[in-house]
Parts: sequence; C-alpha cells; structure tokens
Amino acid sequence: MKTLVTGGTGTVGSQVVQYLLQENKQVRVLTTSPENAIRLPKSVEAVIGDLDKPETLDQAFEGIDNVFLLNAQSHTEIQQGIHAVAAAKKAGVRKIVYQSIHQVRQAPHVPHFYTKIAIEEAVINSGLSYTFVSPNNFYQNDFWLVEAIAGYNLYPQPIGHIGLNRVDVRDIAEIAVKALYSDELNGKTIALVGPDILNGATTAHLLTEILNYPVAYAGNDLVSWAAQAKLILPAWKVDDWVEMYQFFQKQGLIASENELSELTQLLGRPPRSYADFIKEHKSTFLRKPVEA
Repeated sequence: MKTLVTGGTGTVGSQVVQYLLQENKQVRVLTTSPENAIRLPKSVEAVIGDLDKPETLDQAFEGIDNVFLLNAQSHTEIQQGIHAVAAAKKAGVRKIVYQSIHQVRQAPHVPHFYTKIAIEEAVINSGLSYTFVSPNNFYQNDFWLVEAIAGYNLYPQPIGHIGLNRVDVRDIAEIAVKALYSDELNGKTIALVGPDILNGATTAHLLTEILNYPVAYAGNDLVSWAAQAKLILPAWKVDDWVEMYQFFQKQGLIASENELSELTQLLGRPPRSYADFIKEHKSTFLRKPVEA
C-alpha cells in the first residue's frame, strides 16, 4: 500500500512522513516546490503538483491507496480540498485522513475554521472511507516566537485566560498514521490535544520555570497584536487569526475528558505535555537579550 501526503514538507506533514517511514510504508509527497522535493528523504517519492491546479494531480494520486490531506490556509483552501477529493475518487483511493481543527464546528465564523468544515463535508460526501484528525493549537508554533520569548521575555500569542489543550505535532502524526492503516477509526473525528489546559499566564509561568529566566504573558490586546503581526504576515491572514484569538479569549478550546481518554488509549500513553516539549527544546529558547 502506498500513501500520498499533501503538505508533506511542512510542520505536520513532515512528521507524518517520518512516522510512515518508521512503519516501513511506501510514501509519496505532493509538493509545489522542486527545492522542497530535493530535501525529502531518499526513500520518499516526490511529485510536483498543485492543489490549485487539478490538471496537475493525476500523477500524484495514481496508484495511491490512502491520502493524508493537509492544505495550507489560503483564499482557495476549500477549492484545494475539493480538487484533492475529486482526484482521490478518480484514482480509486481507498481512504482519506484529513487534518481539520479541534472542535471546529464551535467556531464556524472563524474563516479558516469554516474552510475546514466545508472540506470535511466534501470528504464525507465523497463516499470514500475517512478519518478526521483534529488538532488543537500546536506546541511547535512557539518556535515562531523564540525572539519574543528569549529576547524580550514575553510570550506574545494572545490565547487568553480560559485556555487551550495545546498539542505536540508528533502526536498528531502518530495518530494520523494509525488512522491511515486502521479501519477501526473509519468515520471518526479524533481530537488531538495535550494533557493540560494552558492559558497565557500558565504558559509564561512554565516558560519561566523551565528556562530559568522571567517570561511574562504579553496580554490579550488584539489590536496591538494585529498591528505587529501585519508587519510580517498578510493582512487577511492576521484578520482571520484575530477572529480565532477572540474565540479563544471568550470560550477557550478545552478538551473533554472523553477526548483525552480516547486519545490516551489510541496512543497507548498520555499525550506529550507542553512542559516536556519545552524541556526537550530548551536550547532553542536560550536567553538572547536584544541589543539596544
């Protein structure tokens, strides 16, 4: 059996590829970038294609048994998902494992949550076997925040005071591979969550404790956060994320006991904790005072 991974050079997709290789599975990666294709492990088959261009997808999906479908946030995200589902059906793919978002239907007003719901519906209506893996906010997102944490002693992600059950990307990948090769998860939505409810203050406290220098939570001011974010990110994406963070601040994104129990059973262990993640990557967050 051969698996196609879309987004296979990104944060989650690259981990899915690694876990598939550890299980000695045949892997093909769809990528738009020849440069990224060259950097893939030698045992991985790379195919250049673009989910925005359905005419480029036949070669990628031909001979594929199952697909890990992950497509990036974009103006054409829904169309990309629909193109992937159509290509899978045309090629006789057996199963799609689609990466959605934890409790995505609680916030359909958030643009990139809405797109995930639309793609879920396309997958359900395809008639193919499927599993939805639905992660909370990633621990690995904090790699983007190293300068703020280590240079300015601030945790800037405005996640609020209610909290999230954030998750390690490696747990997402492990469950995705299990779903790809196990019919027991067909038709299910699996919440990918961490064991602890983390808000802004508790995150800053853990960072202070583990990194041995003070880190403060930068607060919930989304106007200021958006102004800074728009210096490095497209305005449309920042506006989308503002709606997401407003949802987090008002409601949180907290796992139920049943979700945690099911995930623990599937992993055969508790999900990885944020504290252990930071300890593992402590060298990445070494104190780096910003020069005046």
